[in-house]
Amino acid sequence: MIHERIDINPDYGKVHAAKPGEQPYLVTYVQPESEELIRSHKRPAVIICPGGAYRMKSDREAEVVALRYLAAGFHAFVLQYSVAPSRYPCALLELAESVALVRSRAGEWNIDPERIFVLGFSAGGHLAGCLGTMWDGELLDEALGATYVSGTGRKMWKPDGMILCYPVITMGEYTHQESRSLLLGEQDTEEMRRYLSLENRVTDKTVPAFLWHTQEDADVPVENSLQFAMALRKNRIPFELHIYEKGCHGLSLCDETVDDGNKDRLLLPDNTGWLKMSVNWLKRR
Repeated sequence: MIHERIDINPDYGKVHAAKPGEQPYLVTYVQPESEELIRSHKRPAVIICPGGAYRMKSDREAEVVALRYLAAGFHAFVLQYSVAPSRYPCALLELAESVALVRSRAGEWNIDPERIFVLGFSAGGHLAGCLGTMWDGELLDEALGATYVSGTGRKMWKPDGMILCYPVITMGEYTHQESRSLLLGEQDTEEMRRYLSLENRVTDKTVPAFLWHTQEDADVPVENSLQFAMALRKNRIPFELHIYEKGCHGLSLCDETVDDGNKDRLLLPDNTGWLKMSVNWLKRR
């Protein structure tokens, strides 16, 4: 396995974003090509954004998840993006730069450049959803230079789909207050709340989505995924939505691999199927 850390350094100054205090970086989990593995010459890739309320990044939603996708036939990457005191749009620039980097090294890493997906948990789901809905915006053009895949009109940082796990979507009524406060800081105005409520950002250019949530989630209410699914439906964007009855927030893989001793995060075998369903969805893309 090719396992390395790569620093991510977008030009924050181009869009007047304050440079983060900690260095954001991408961790690679890449399966080298093998004559014995006939599908290893060109695999799809998944870039994972752990959750953590834009305050931290959870280990329960990072490497343990990457290894599952690696075992399922994907190259996997984990983005350790900027969190508070960094504010919007720092993390978005870093995710866009990461997608562009992975695509630029597709030949070296045996990646299918037309099958690069972003995945996020909770606040990381908001980050992945930002790129999935805003990849064609002026902000990223200005910050990253509007670079295109050679011979196409395809922007280097456009993901080919997004997997959103109990995501923070709205900055409105059903938001996660801590995520909103830490993402926006002094920018926390009604205008910015509307702008970063992703149910308002869906257009016919939004990339396909796979979502899952639990109806018992008291931290990030299921209305986040429901509102986003309704917006996708309205704009005729392909999506798949799974809502489980049981389970609190932050379940990750829902099995003993991510047991943190929190009695409220009981193991939920019925919910573990989300990963296999997401793999099947990715393979259909």
